[in-house]
Amino acid sequence: MAAARGARPGGAARGRPTLEEVARRAGVGRGTVSRVINGSPRVSDRTRAAVEAAVAELGYVPNRAARALAAGSADAVALVVPEPESRFFTEPWFSGIVRGISEELSRTDLQLLLTLLSGRQERERFAQYAAAHRVDGVLLVSVHADHTLPDLLADARIPAVLGGRRHAGETAPYVDCDNTGGAHRAVTHLLGRGRRSIATITGSLDVYAARCRADGYRAALRDAGLPVDEDLLVCGDFTEDGGARAMRGLLERAPGLDAVFCASDVMAAGARLALRRAGRAVPDDVAL
Repeated sequence: MAAARGARPGGAARGRPTLEEVARRAGVGRGTVSRVINGSPRVSDRTRAAVEAAVAELGYVPNRAARALAAGSADAVALVVPEPESRFFTEPWFSGIVRGISEELSRTDLQLLLTLLSGRQERERFAQYAAAHRVDGVLLVSVHADHTLPDLLADARIPAVLGGRRHAGETAPYVDCDNTGGAHRAVTHLLGRGRRSIATITGSLDVYAARCRADGYRAALRDAGLPVDEDLLVCGDFTEDGGARAMRGLLERAPGLDAVFCASDVMAAGARLALRRAGRAVPDDVAL
């Protein structure tokens, strides 16, 4: 009779190779195999070679969950995006963030856990999940002013870093850019091109970056000796549709405007579409 497919020598059904089997094949103890697998320097080259050969022959794959449990870690980092799926999958900025984080984590043994949270209840549920040490750390992006997740993670002593801030007095560790200065330079560029009726389409103003970019817009106009017309500040909520709606509103209230500073590329795409449909050439009629 033919042997069963995948059977071990002796007729036993093939299962996942164990650490003990690797040790027997290499002629060493279980602890020695564990040290080799974990990269310990306290093993001779000859013994390391024997263990590595046994691992290759048996097709042994370390149990990451067991190793993490023994080490008191989860071997995972969570990227938390408190936004609905509709925005996450249409905003190129998010794909860039995921790409960058994945590239860095690929140099480690850590896994990336991507989590989208669109409501307060989901954020609180995730905080409980993280507090159970299911992840070793959390990266949060697109945080809004009223988000308490960073505080919940801090209370649970889960390391967390924010991409951006909730407010000027942020207490959680964060990485941010000069949103105010960047907006100031963009509007100054438009002024340098001779534009004088400059509007802005901001992001959601419960996002600190959006408020900073609006502040930079105002500061550039003041520095040029121009008045700030608050009617020319319209919220576009960081989406393409929002940018288009905001642009249509601006054209209705200020048909003579000659430039628009958009707080994101996605909103600029929507604004450009609205301008084209209104018969305005970019940048001849309206600089964008």
